Amino acid sequence: MKLRRLTGILLVTLVAGTRMAFATSYPLPPENSRLIGENVSYQVPDDKRPLEDVAAQFKVGLLGMLEANPGTDPWLPKAGTTLTIPTQMLLPDTKREGIVVNLAELRLYYYPQGEDRVIVYPIGIGQLGAITPSMVTSVSQKIPNPTWTPTPNIRKRYAQEGVTLPVTVPAGPENPMGQFAMRLAYGKGHYLIHGTNANFGIGMRVSSGCIRLRPDDIEALFNAVPKGTRVQVINQPVKVAIEPDGKRYIEVHQPLSRNEKDDPQTMRLPLTSDAKKFINSKQSDEVMIKEALERRSGMPIIVSDSEKVSG
Repeated sequence: MKLRRLTGILLVTLVAGTRMAFATSYPLPPENSRLIGENVSYQVPDDKRPLEDVAAQFKVGLLGMLEANPGTDPWLPKAGTTLTIPTQMLLPDTKREGIVVNLAELRLYYYPQGEDRVIVYPIGIGQLGAITPSMVTSVSQKIPNPTWTPTPNIRKRYAQEGVTLPVTVPAGPENPMGQFAMRLAYGKGHYLIHGTNANFGIGMRVSSGCIRLRPDDIEALFNAVPKGTRVQVINQPVKVAIEPDGKRYIEVHQPLSRNEKDDPQTMRLPLTSDAKKFINSKQSDEVMIKEALERRSGMPIIVSDSEKVSG
């Protein structure tokens, strides 16, 4: 446990100093463990950068930054403020194979075959009215320099806002799909994992249902993922884990709203049977559980009953 955490600290520290892409790669913990990475602190310099720039520097999503740092101005974080960079997380409670997308936390996990590591990317997902569905599917096609042909529903939604879309947007800097796309076999093939031509929207609900990554992230993922790779899309706003040392963790994200009246900070949280069992266990501290469910920080929180956990 200590060695794994030290590795995570060194990994994030390296990236914080160099801004290299390695911040998204974590040693894969054993099957009886889900905790990876370490959170880091960052003092906002007086450089007038928006929060999205800080999020991109550390390879995290914008809403994840806001969950971890409530009240922060997303356009102009106050200079001198210390932010928590949420680079510690629990792996989703599902099969560790191929690509796993957890919609609620706006993250994509990639488990390279035959490698003892997991690579984590922040993503943008479907907005209200164009929700990205849960699914188990595969990568059916890899498309460099994709064109974009808006579906009838997308064209209709844009038309309601007074925007007339072209029949097809050619490859290039104006293409909202970016430079790389991977089509999913689900349904009629309308859902893709792709890049973007915008410098915002990652870690947010902004797409027409597809899964969107920053340009350098989609390039790395595109080059690494073979055609036919398994893809699972889930919606787990609450993740729990009992680590080998007996410590109990819960990670709570704001659930995805279903309409404009929903408040993700107060909406009812959907819980799996395992999460309910974990929450109701006598080994979990009731007060800390309640605080974590209300706070919804998007970060792993220790909720062990200290009197019932051996050191």
